[in-house]
Amino acid sequence: MGDAATVVLVHGAWHGAWCWEKVAPRLDAAGIATVAVELPLTSLRDDVKATMSAVDAIEGRVVLCGHSYGGAVITEAGHHPSVEHLVYLTAFACDEGESPAATAVDTPMPSTDLVNVLLVSEDGIATLDLSASVKVFYHDCDAADVDAAVARLRPMHMSCVTTPEGAPAWRVKPSTYIVCANDQAIHPELQRLMAKRCTATVEWPTAHSPFLNRPDLVANLLTELAR
Repeated sequence: MGDAATVVLVHGAWHGAWCWEKVAPRLDAAGIATVAVELPLTSLRDDVKATMSAVDAIEGRVVLCGHSYGGAVITEAGHHPSVEHLVYLTAFACDEGESPAATAVDTPMPSTDLVNVLLVSEDGIATLDLSASVKVFYHDCDAADVDAAVARLRPMHMSCVTTPEGAPAWRVKPSTYIVCANDQAIHPELQRLMAKRCTATVEWPTAHSPFLNRPDLVANLLTELAR
């Protein structure tokens, strides 16, 4: 099969490349090169462009992993010819015309508390009620990790999550969906619906941020896919 693929890691809304700090060293130890993209979070198009630019700089095959909103980004950026596999980590595997804010709208789905922690300004900048967001994003994480993560959350533009997707890369590329069964941000039932769009599904008993409390699971799966 030749050299291992490079794993490109795409964070979710309000987060940054820092969220992979526990995953990347494990991949490195396994001999897998990684690139963690820092999304501008200014628009979906800007975030796709940033991810495509990161892939452009890599020689050889790429496994492209998106967490949460990052799934919407890899759904478009995954068309890059170097990308051989898409990994959706409790992420939005949207179909054409859908957005993270409007996925499977014709299918009744239970909601989560995510909408209740959003604070959106008149100019479309979305921030979070930080104390309330802990339960949504990090309720199974170590307190020190929670404090470090909350301190680094940042604003994003709401158009990132409301812009409709184009033709999805998961229709033409192999893909793996990781359902996080205890997630309180993206309901597991919505995850399972989106997982049916992918080639393979894995389910873990974690909440929304396994890169913090179970980086071993994330790294082991990505290592397997990259080899």
